[in-house]
Amino acid sequence: MVNRSPIFTATQVLKATGGVLLAGEQGNTFHGITTDSRKVQDGNLFVALQGEKYDGHDFVELALEQGAAGILVQNETKLKITPQEKKVAVIKVADTLQALGDLAQNYRKRFPIPVIGLTGSSGKTTTKEMMAAIIGRAKIALTTEGNLNNLIGLPQTIFRLTNDHELAILEMGTNTRGEIKRLTQIAAPDIGLITNIGPAHLAGFGSVDIVREEKGDLFFNMKPTGMAIINLDDEAIRIVTERWPGRRITFGMSPEADVTAKDIEMNGARGVRFTLVIGDNAQNVEMKIVGIHHVYNALAASATAWAAGIDGKSIAEGLAAFRPVSGRMQMIKLQNCAFVLDDSYNANPASVREALMTLKDLKKHHSGYVFLGDMLELGTFADEMHRKIGFLMATIGVNAVFLKGDFASVTAAGAREGGMLPQNIFFLSEEEDGMLFLKKNLKKGDWILVKGSRRLKMENIAVQICDLFGKAEAGVKSSSLSNLSGGNEN
Repeated sequence: MVNRSPIFTATQVLKATGGVLLAGEQGNTFHGITTDSRKVQDGNLFVALQGEKYDGHDFVELALEQGAAGILVQNETKLKITPQEKKVAVIKVADTLQALGDLAQNYRKRFPIPVIGLTGSSGKTTTKEMMAAIIGRAKIALTTEGNLNNLIGLPQTIFRLTNDHELAILEMGTNTRGEIKRLTQIAAPDIGLITNIGPAHLAGFGSVDIVREEKGDLFFNMKPTGMAIINLDDEAIRIVTERWPGRRITFGMSPEADVTAKDIEMNGARGVRFTLVIGDNAQNVEMKIVGIHHVYNALAASATAWAAGIDGKSIAEGLAAFRPVSGRMQMIKLQNCAFVLDDSYNANPASVREALMTLKDLKKHHSGYVFLGDMLELGTFADEMHRKIGFLMATIGVNAVFLKGDFASVTAAGAREGGMLPQNIFFLSEEEDGMLFLKKNLKKGDWILVKGSRRLKMENIAVQICDLFGKAEAGVKSSSLSNLSGGNEN
């Protein structure tokens, strides 16, 4: 597919970024913007970003060979502009990453459509996909793809806006103070949602209090006329929203919430049922997803969709149609009638705890096994957090745990402290070690949780388990989990 959007003239780029034209003409027109020289197409504007590992200035020549019509740089001394290339517009800015955001901010203003911005310590990608399942039934919506939720990814998402879109759902991630403020300025959301606030990326933030302030920047940098979607059961969010003077819709298990759930039934592998209450409207909902935290995600998505003008019946239908995102609490039935709970996409203390408590509810009297990789970016809190997770695994009755990563020994110590026998704690130097154990011990009705931060590639373990035992075929009457492996982030 040819990347021909967005369209900017050199004059528009200069005005949006405060840049200086070093070569070319102000009337030059660019069709499409990219930061990847390998993906440059004829007529694109190539933005040379400077990162820790790569410098886009080193790839300007390749971008020109690929047909770039313009180059956005911050260090012109690395360029070799020949007379033949004078027709190519070269624009210098102080900071190309800042300029990329400026261009996205400018482009977003061209579309007078509602924009939803969401962030949170965990559950934001699943909540975003629930929103898409709901809102997509009534409106043509642009939605963040994958994990394109940072200062590079968000602009790339915004650049996909067209006149066909009626609404945008933009996910915002952060691991450094100030990112949510900048992302909110770029996206200019009309509706803002913080799913929850917890101990994630503590290496960058230093404390949960700073995480709270960072996430809260979504509300504090929204339009004054905007709508805040508030998790009434999250104390940190309540603290943040004490300073939000604008309109709000609340969600949670409290009957005081505008959007709540009653009569929740956890039906094991079949998923969850509940009555969704939105104001005076009640709808019965049945979802093919497990875990009480996903009921919270459903309430967050419902409250946001309601703020966007979607009615209760359509919201319930969208939730029923939602299917888990790959690697995020994805249930897979194996041919031997055991189950895999693949939550391998990412991990922080809150999401690991939620996954473990879900495993406890699902396995009942059967055996439960956990393949657990390190939780990353926890800084000085890493030892304490891993020890607590180990302790929790022991207390909920996990039969055996397979640990991977630099903090595996700390997690193991916590598990032993909680009462887990040392012979049931394994360290994975090779994934095959765990496969041999499962081959001998895994029985019908047992559950396996696979969880860990992306850098540890825990998804490979989930694949190996499915390859070893085989997935149950779609449509098998005994399994409501068949063919749930489709989909795509914490």
